Amino acid sequence: MKRAIPLLLLLCATPAAAQQTVSANPALAVGTAKYMWELMTNFVTKAAEQMPEADYAFRPTHDVRTFGQLVGHVAGAQNLICAAALGEKAGNEDDIEKSTTTKAGLLTALRASSQYCQRAYAQSDAASAGATTLFGGPSTRLRALVLNATHNSEHYGNMVTYMRIRGMVPPSSQPAPPRTGTQ
Repeated sequence: MKRAIPLLLLLCATPAAAQQTVSANPALAVGTAKYMWELMTNFVTKAAEQMPEADYAFRPTHDVRTFGQLVGHVAGAQNLICAAALGEKAGNEDDIEKSTTTKAGLLTALRASSQYCQRAYAQSDAASAGATTLFGGPSTRLRALVLNATHNSEHYGNMVTYMRIRGMVPPSSQPAPPRTGTQ
C-alpha cells in the first residue's frame, strides 16, 4: 500500500487540474486514472477471491454493508460510472448488490464490470475531455474515470478492515511473489 500513496495523492489532485489541462498535460489524464483503477480493482478482486464464502455475510456492525454487499456495490458502481465515462446508458448502481448474494455470482459480476470498465479506460485523453452526465450532473468522462478509481480505493479500504477483523492479510499487505527470469 505504501507504493500507492504517492500515486493516490497525484490522483486526488488530478480531477480539477485534468479537467482544465487534458490537452496541455495528457500524462495526468487517462493513464494515471487507469493505473490507480487497475491497482485498486486488482486488490478488490483478490480480496473477493480470498474471503471465504461464509464470510460474505460478515459485517463489523449492523449499520454497514456485508462483505458480499461491498463486492456487489463495487461491481454495480463500476457499471454505472464506466457507462458515464463511455457516454452510455447504465442500470442502477445497486442492482447487483440487491440481486446477487453468492460468492461465485458476485465474483462473476465484479469481473464483468471490470471488463466493461477496460473499454472506458482505453479511451484517449482527448475523448476523456468529453462531456457526460454523472449522478445527475454535468461531468467530464475523465472525472468519471478518476471517481471510479477513487471509489474502488475507498471500498478496498473497507474490505481491508473486514479481512483484518477476520484474521486475514489483505492482498495489498501480502508479500509480492518472487520475480522469475531476467527483468
